Amino acid sequence: MKLIVLCLLVTQIANAQTAKPTYPVQDEIRAVFVRFVAAQNAHDGDTVGSMIWDSPDFLWVSRGNPVRGSQQATAIFRSYYKGTWHLEPDMTRFSVTPIADEVVQLLVPVVFSRGLPGQPPQNAEYLISQTLVHNREGWHITTILPVANTQLK
Repeated sequence: MKLIVLCLLVTQIANAQTAKPTYPVQDEIRAVFVRFVAAQNAHDGDTVGSMIWDSPDFLWVSRGNPVRGSQQATAIFRSYYKGTWHLEPDMTRFSVTPIADEVVQLLVPVVFSRGLPGQPPQNAEYLISQTLVHNREGWHITTILPVANTQLK
């Protein structure tokens, strides 16, 4: 009997150490990101702007250029919405990593369909890294960093 109990205990410890950790905030961050993508695809600049951290320290790298501040970012998003702008994230590869209390990073591959007004859209896949902070108003995106190689090792 002691041997059976010992085997069960060892199995539970091994499973606990090899299981993929889940964080209570992961579902909440997934919902925030899904809302952000829906607002982008609807070309809803007001909702997108409300989800971005209202700070001059907000950072987004867009087409190789750093964009600082929520107002500048919202203006650029609105300009992209004049043409084709559609995001298709691979949510099967979505991940969230807590960085500190009230700070998380998400990673997800996204296919962007984008094109200037009147031009055919082009598709490009990027690994998107976003950092989010939580305050009394909820979660806000503080950085958006695209990486061209979506194959993490």
